[in-house]
Amino acid sequence: MRYYADLKCDTHSIKYLDVFIMKNTQNSAKVRAGFFKRLAAMVYDTLVATAIAILSAMLMSGILVLLLNTGILPMGAAQHPSEAIQESWLYTGIIQIWSLLWMVCFFLWFWKNGGQTLGMRAWRLRLFSSNEKPVTWTRLLSRAISSLLGLGTLWLLVNRKQKLALQDKVSSIEILELTKHDNDHKNW
Repeated sequence: MRYYADLKCDTHSIKYLDVFIMKNTQNSAKVRAGFFKRLAAMVYDTLVATAIAILSAMLMSGILVLLLNTGILPMGAAQHPSEAIQESWLYTGIIQIWSLLWMVCFFLWFWKNGGQTLGMRAWRLRLFSSNEKPVTWTRLLSRAISSLLGLGTLWLLVNRKQKLALQDKVSSIEILELTKHDNDHKNW
């Protein structure tokens, strides 16, 4: 049996891929997602991840301005907190790392809780384990890192037969296409 990230279904969790797919035996054979479907889902997800990054950067900027105005953090030679943030590698680095962490958490949380991001859901794609091991946070993090901000997906253009991206090979988690029926959250 193949493990899948825990899916909540009323009072119990579905842990095995075969149980999830076998609701309708005609739909039990899934296909790996191709390059263009993945690219379309990535465009959707980039829009959401960008919004998350902007909101998190605004939040951290507000916190830094507050800390700079109250004198908790030094402003240096700057006259205004915004100048201090723009001139300091440390402050801008904090904002960028904070935003990146929120974006990574967006993907990891959606992958772990349902196997789909919003873009993947729109294009009927879902993550499945390609081996006997459960989908863990560690495997999902290795997937996120090995995707190289989406560049790992370009490997699909070289490896057309197997339809495996770099992150699929590294994490042993692949993206499969779902039918409309399987993609409906009521069927989870």
